[in-house]
Amino acid sequence: MGNDLILGIESSCDETSAAVVENGRNVLSNVIASQIDWHRKFGGVVPEIASRKHVELMNPVIEEAMEEAGVKFADLSAVAVTYGPGLVGGLLVGIAAAKGIAYAQQIPLIAINHIEGHIYSNFIAHENLEPPLVCLTVSGGHTDLLYFSQFGEYQILGRTRDDAAGESFDKVARVLELGYPGGPIIDKLAKEGDGEAIDLPRPLINADNYDFSFSGLKTAVLNYINNQKQRGEEVNKANLAASFQQAAVDILVTKVIKAVEETKVKNVILAGGVASNQQLRAELESELYNLGVELYFPPPKLCTDNAAMIASVGYYHWKSGKRTNYDLNAEPNLHLE
Repeated sequence: MGNDLILGIESSCDETSAAVVENGRNVLSNVIASQIDWHRKFGGVVPEIASRKHVELMNPVIEEAMEEAGVKFADLSAVAVTYGPGLVGGLLVGIAAAKGIAYAQQIPLIAINHIEGHIYSNFIAHENLEPPLVCLTVSGGHTDLLYFSQFGEYQILGRTRDDAAGESFDKVARVLELGYPGGPIIDKLAKEGDGEAIDLPRPLINADNYDFSFSGLKTAVLNYINNQKQRGEEVNKANLAASFQQAAVDILVTKVIKAVEETKVKNVILAGGVASNQQLRAELESELYNLGVELYFPPPKLCTDNAAMIASVGYYHWKSGKRTNYDLNAEPNLHLE
């Protein structure tokens, strides 16, 4: 076909996804089968249910992605698959499917770090975006601040020392009995509250490093709720959601601005599920505008887990000559290195 086609497979949590991406940036298909309705009643993802659903959905999702893209397996240049981090059962389902296709077609198998996938979703969404840039990756499992010197080469400036930002959003939403997933619910509820109503800590915000900490903020919210109950006073959920979100956003924005001032970049990208938080986007965009720096983030469909981002990373790894052996195994606790 004259162009390089990568099949991406993503199954790290509760979305079964397959996508075909051309030359790293042109998405021909991106099929996502979400399991959120099955997990919502449990208040979070149940690993055993997730694994069974991945087994049930994987082949139909891959077939739909190939059909939607209008390509055959023989047209593929490589298969890229998430091997971590994530739930081990789900990861193994995706890896098994990818190995089977790569072996049958005798094309390269390429293992992809899920977090790197979230970063590259920006390069799909913004076709002219190029490094150098600073990236804030913020999701339910990760909060990392990176400096990208060029494609495939990045330096970790800082990361969370305890809870990820998205994890804290989910836990606060759970204790407030708001539902799951917590991030979008808190973001919406915060608009009805006063972000300065409740004084909450901002751990490490003034530290001489780029690391994050959200455990103390989450604990402060829990203590506030308990203190209100002991006094027999009702918790204003909108004010608490707004105050919590304001504290979290303040921490994230402060660290990003510090990194921009040090690296002198002109572009910043957001990645991960919390990248869709409207307050984070608005406040970061405003601060960066004052510095003459552009902020980029993916559309909502590319903020959540999807295979197009995995295929995009796979293209750049494939072009650079990276290949993965068939002894590939899942690494549920994988980090960016």
